[in-house]
Amino acid sequence: MTADSAPAAGGAPLFGRIAFIGIGLIGSSLARLVAEQGLAGSTVCTASDPQHLAEAAELGLTTETAPTIAQAVAGADLVIVATPVGAYEAVGAAMGPHLKPGAIVTDVGSVKQATVRDLGPFIPEGVHFVPGHPIAGTEHSGPRAGFADLFRDRWCILTPPPATDPAAVDKVAALWKAGGSMIEIMDPGHHDRVLAITSHLPHLIAYTIVGTATDLEEHLKQEVIKFSASGFRDFTRIAASDPVMWRDVFLNNREAVLEIIQRFTEDLTALQRAIRWGEGDKLEDLFTRTRTIRRAIIDARQA
Repeated sequence: MTADSAPAAGGAPLFGRIAFIGIGLIGSSLARLVAEQGLAGSTVCTASDPQHLAEAAELGLTTETAPTIAQAVAGADLVIVATPVGAYEAVGAAMGPHLKPGAIVTDVGSVKQATVRDLGPFIPEGVHFVPGHPIAGTEHSGPRAGFADLFRDRWCILTPPPATDPAAVDKVAALWKAGGSMIEIMDPGHHDRVLAITSHLPHLIAYTIVGTATDLEEHLKQEVIKFSASGFRDFTRIAASDPVMWRDVFLNNREAVLEIIQRFTEDLTALQRAIRWGEGDKLEDLFTRTRTIRRAIIDARQA
C-alpha cells in the first residue's frame, strides 16, 4: 500500500532538527534536499570517516557537524541513519540513550529485516521507528557525490513495525515526497526478497563478471577494456559501487540472496543447455519475454 502525505504547508519546516549519521551519497543527497527546500530548522551530521566529516563541513551540507553520534542525535526530531548496514548495531547502541522522546528514527539501508534486528532493540519507548529504503543511487560514493535530485521519480519503501504511529510514518513519507519520491509501505521480509532480485543479484552478477575479466591473461584483459561494448560498460558501472555497503548488503540479506542465486543458477543452466543443443526457439522465447520487461520498466519511468 502507499502512504498519502505531503510536505508541510505554509513554508514551515517539517522538522525542527534533523541529524544525519553518515554523510555519503544518500545522506549528502538528502542533506542537500533538506537545505534546498527548508525542510528543517537546523541540521547536523556525524560520520565515522574523518575525511567525510571534513568534506561535509567544507561543503556546508548541514548547519553543523558533530564528532560523536551521541552529540549528533541529542535534541534531534528526526535521526537518519545513512551508514553501511553492518554498522547498524553499533550505531543503535551509541544513539539509543540520547534520543529525545517523540523523535523519529529512520534509515536508508538496502536490507530491512537486518535494520529491524539491529536498530530496533535500541529504540527507546516513546521514540518512533520508521525504516526506509530509497531505491536510488549511483556508482559514486562520499559527500561530494550527492545531489538533491537523486530521489526524483524514484520509489522509497518504508517498512515501519505494525504498531508505529501513523503520524510518524506520514512525516517520513513527506520528507521523501519533497524530493519527488513515490512511497510504498512494505513488510521488511517482503522488501528483502523483492530487492534480492531487482538490486542485489544484479550487483552480484556485475561484480562476478568484472571479477572474471580481471582474472584473464593480461593481454586479453586489456582488449576487454579497450573494446568494451555497452553491456560490459554497464556492468563495470554497477561493479564500481561502494564495496563496504555491498559487502554488508549480501551478508545481511544472505537468505533471500542465496534463494535468488539458486533460481538464477537453474535458469542459467537451462540457457546453457539451449545454446549447446542449438535450441534457437527457446532462446528467442526467453529474449522476447525479457524485452517486454525492459519496455515495462521504461514505461514506468524507472529506466
